[in-house]
Amino acid sequence: MQYWLMKSEPDTYGIDHLIKAGKPDMWEGCRNYVVRNYMRDEIKPGDMAFFHHSNADPSGIIGTMRIVGEPYPDPTQFDPSSHYFDPKSPRDNPRWLARDVEFVSKFKRIISLAELRTIPGLENMLVTK
Repeated sequence: MQYWLMKSEPDTYGIDHLIKAGKPDMWEGCRNYVVRNYMRDEIKPGDMAFFHHSNADPSGIIGTMRIVGEPYPDPTQFDPSSHYFDPKSPRDNPRWLARDVEFVSKFKRIISLAELRTIPGLENMLVTK
């Protein structure tokens, strides 16, 4: 099992949205090839992820979630009304993937990336480099 960092803007989809879902929910909208490859090849069911609120004041890790199931084509890439629509993504070989995640815990406070960098044992995390 590994821990990953998954980021979302809290006003778009924050940890409270995941809590309110009350069941596994789709983590969609990734439009970065490196992240897509991690979602496809490296992230495994049962892995954990830190839920990071980005572009927020303050930004940081607000809780944890678990990866549920295998990757699948992100349906938003085919939806012209979606912010994540990709007209160049072919239906027979989709570019973008989604994963289902389930809520595990919400922290009492946000942990900033600057604070993470000060915690012994986390210096080799990709996100802290």
